Amino acid sequence: MDPLDRIDELIGVLEQARSVPMSRNNCMVDRGEMIAALDEMRADLPADLRRAAALLEERDKIMDAGKREADRIISEGEAEHARLVSVNEITVSAEHEGARIIAEARAEAQRLREEVDDYVDTALANFEQFLTRALASIERGRDKMHALREIGTFGGDEAERPLPF
Repeated sequence: MDPLDRIDELIGVLEQARSVPMSRNNCMVDRGEMIAALDEMRADLPADLRRAAALLEERDKIMDAGKREADRIISEGEAEHARLVSVNEITVSAEHEGARIIAEARAEAQRLREEVDDYVDTALANFEQFLTRALASIERGRDKMHALREIGTFGGDEAERPLPF
């Protein structure tokens, strides 16, 4: 179950809980049910955090692989460049070809870095939206709870309210 849905469900349980007699702010809820629900939420959150850490680790691996590939391409380009330069007749053309290969390798490396950054940014933005929605839901629940507390009841009838004198 989505953690935001679970939070809404817990708020509903609290809103519908019976008031403790002779009390304005206390209510009775099933302790085991609440603890189980909160434990479940606690178990779900680390999984989301681990997913975010895994995405960052994956990004680093992809960037490292891209850098190794770019270095390999650059080394090949430089080796090819050195081989071509050694022949006097094609020195000028070899220099141009080597520069082209190096430029292509650098452009490919930059493209790979940008793709990885875009992928990770999108994943982190999605995770940020999830956390923002969770925080907003929690704030709404707390605001509602505080509003109900100021009214003096968590959903009971007027007959259950203490007399004003």
